[in-house]
Amino acid sequence: MPEKNAIERMTVTVTPEMAAAIQTALAEGAYASGSEIVREALRDWQHKRRLRETELAALRADIAVADQDIAAGRVGAFDAGKIIRKGRKKSQGRSTLE
Repeated sequence: MPEKNAIERMTVTVTPEMAAAIQTALAEGAYASGSEIVREALRDWQHKRRLRETELAALRADIAVADQDIAAGRVGAFDAGKIIRKGRKKSQGRSTLE
């Protein structure tokens, strides 16, 4: 297992557009090195990946609950007409000008 603060040198190949963006950021003084840019990009990628994993786990949990509801008979057939009628009935009692 590498040391926590150890640094490993790697070669990264990027498109000409990405290389130009890196050079622009360096010329503008936004970063001290191309390595700093790549490290920030990797941190952002890791963060987004963790978010996607969390969202996927939540979705799977919701699906599991839905599967349990279906198995227990708590879910009926989808009836768009029934939903529309129920919505219209609820909206009849509301005034558009209050």
